[in-house]
Amino acid sequence: MSEIKFKIPLSVYNPVYRPLLDCKKRYLVFYGGSGSGKSYFIAERYIRKMLKEPLCNLLVVRETGKSNRDSTYALLKQIINKWGLHKYFIPNESDLRIRCTLNGNEIIFGGLDDVEKLKSTTFSRGDLTDIWMEEASETLESDFNQLDLRLRGKNATHQIVLSFNPVDINHWLKKRFFDTKNDNAEVLHTTYLDNNFVDEDYKRLLESYKTSDPYYYSVYCLGQWGTLGKTIFDQEKVQERINTIKKPIKVGYFIYDYDDGMPQDKKIQNIKWINDPDGYIKIYDVPNIYKYVIGGDTAGEGSDYFTAQVLNARTGEQVATLKQQFDEDVYAKQIYCLGKYYADALVSIECNFSSYPIKELERLGYTNMYVREKEDTYTGSIEKSYGFRTTSITRPVIIAELVKIVRESTDLLNDKETLEEMLTFVRNEKGRPEAQIGTHDDLIMGLAIAYRSREQVILDDETIIVPRERNFSFEDVEDNGYGKIEVI
Repeated sequence: MSEIKFKIPLSVYNPVYRPLLDCKKRYLVFYGGSGSGKSYFIAERYIRKMLKEPLCNLLVVRETGKSNRDSTYALLKQIINKWGLHKYFIPNESDLRIRCTLNGNEIIFGGLDDVEKLKSTTFSRGDLTDIWMEEASETLESDFNQLDLRLRGKNATHQIVLSFNPVDINHWLKKRFFDTKNDNAEVLHTTYLDNNFVDEDYKRLLESYKTSDPYYYSVYCLGQWGTLGKTIFDQEKVQERINTIKKPIKVGYFIYDYDDGMPQDKKIQNIKWINDPDGYIKIYDVPNIYKYVIGGDTAGEGSDYFTAQVLNARTGEQVATLKQQFDEDVYAKQIYCLGKYYADALVSIECNFSSYPIKELERLGYTNMYVREKEDTYTGSIEKSYGFRTTSITRPVIIAELVKIVRESTDLLNDKETLEEMLTFVRNEKGRPEAQIGTHDDLIMGLAIAYRSREQVILDDETIIVPRERNFSFEDVEDNGYGKIEVI
């Protein structure tokens, strides 16, 4: 039988992980901080193992099955393409399965939200040999036990790989693999400092949390065990601000004329403000000469409200809020009116659960919207799209930025309801910052998106009027490196 030989240089792997390439222990535990490259190495290791081992059938699980598509499944495909192996691996997009054509080894992806379905998972050739539990800190110990029981047989080495961020010092993972010695487990702790391939901009971002959010830096950057139940925002500063803020200058909503004609051709005209004490828009400062940005959080999973936060783009002051249980089309129309009211403000709406509000704004002719860049995982090309996407990377970043603003500039916040949400915004049992059960964080997320999106607002040059002293001429002003100072 003919053979195909593959030479994979060791330089493709981060040095810290290389000793574990051929580890045969039943449990491999990778834990640590963001940017450590642990998930990337695990994916590389499995592609190598599928080529090298005569039998390697892998089950990749996360808390929910659908979360695999944009994470583990996309990552494994990315490595296959990067290594030029696409003709030897066949991905099946419909049922999330990857098959190696050289030996029949397979990868199947599943979710712990459907354990019974996982129990019935079968491979085209041979039994299950390997399990990768990505984000294992989001799973239950009972789920782990069920999967552990599935790894049995005599014809192959069986192994479970666990990867996670150590968010909770009381988690079952710590008790099982750290508090007691397990000779059948290999444990490796890594951080972004161990990743030779980490992007320098991303590295600088992580290190900025040393001062902006020390807790986040300790847990999510350095991968140290965290303690849950802590509020995210400085309660003393938030409460102090609540006690001193003034009421909004007006409350209400917008009405408008809506053109007759085909639905796709209808436009908004003659926008008018209606004062209504029961309205869903609160105005704290009317439009002035400044530019503005609007951050919007849509009603998706775990959210009941559509919200919007309007900021003065130059000063960062909160000037208006919107909160209502809208239909999507009504929300988009109110955002259109709010954006027009605030001088064609930059609109940045979260698009995780639905892109309809953004598409409706486009149809209405609103063009000043936040643009995000995303990488096509197949071609590697960069695409641009409207809307803000909240991900496992962007969410902690925007929340950390908001924590810093609350700590250093609470006077920028004027809305009592937003501040009250901050009093019940804590780390849940998985270490994820979110609203306590029975409360909401829709205004917080809209505000965090607004602050993050300010960077796309192009601010005009500032005009400063300075009284001229008698013995002073503008020729005495030196070039400051940014160009000549224009004398008006």
